[in-house]
Amino acid sequence: MRDNGIEPNIIEYLKNVPSESDFRGLSEKLRKGPAEFVRKGEADFKANGITDILNDDEKMFNIMNQFPKIMERPIVVKGNKAIIGRPPENVLELI
Repeated sequence: MRDNGIEPNIIEYLKNVPSESDFRGLSEKLRKGPAEFVRKGEADFKANGITDILNDDEKMFNIMNQFPKIMERPIVVKGNKAIIGRPPENVLELI
């Protein structure tokens, strides 16, 4: 992003955990359900039986708030759109 003259606003999601409402907003901007932007290999995901609630969006927003490490990252937001920044080339779609 910086190579394209854009200075990102970095949110330290472990210090300032997004609210359930924030996760809903990310879901809308990503155009993905919450189950589509969690890290299923993350220890918190495996240790907390999250697989059992993958089809319940409201429970997923709650669990993402409780265990923010399970969120895919980085997520880049521009206006009303967002994209998962892995691979980094994905970010170019927003520029």
